[in-house]
Amino acid sequence: MSLCANNYFLFLKIQADKTQLNQQRHFFINEHLVYAITVHEVTRYTSLITFEQKVFEQVVLDEHDYEVQIAKTNSVLNSFHPRMSIRLYHDAQMAEVISSQDVHQVKPRYDYPNKRMHQQDEKKQINQFLNEWLKLCLEYGQVSLELER
Repeated sequence: MSLCANNYFLFLKIQADKTQLNQQRHFFINEHLVYAITVHEVTRYTSLITFEQKVFEQVVLDEHDYEVQIAKTNSVLNSFHPRMSIRLYHDAQMAEVISSQDVHQVKPRYDYPNKRMHQQDEKKQINQFLNEWLKLCLEYGQVSLELER
């Protein structure tokens, strides 16, 4: 529970004022790696957001100043697209991963071994992974902001 509470407060730092329905915030880690947070649902006591990693292809200009896309040589980066759905509980001040990588309804505990070979503490591991993503975005992420006049 302390991990979920810690994740909630990290989300408050990251989201700032971007908590309206369908709002997005992007964190640029380097020229190829971006994390995107999208708000999908906002109610009085909860919010539903997705958090996903995006990999951009490099853009260069040719001799006529036309943009040319350079294809990725590492097909693993294109196929592995980490994403999570997170429920924020505002009254309890907790953030919980409810789905990750197309695994919906992650159970708190799994018997081991099981058909899909989930770890016994899979939910805890996913929430820890979310915590590491949030810290990465806070420490290294750069956000594109519009300046008000």
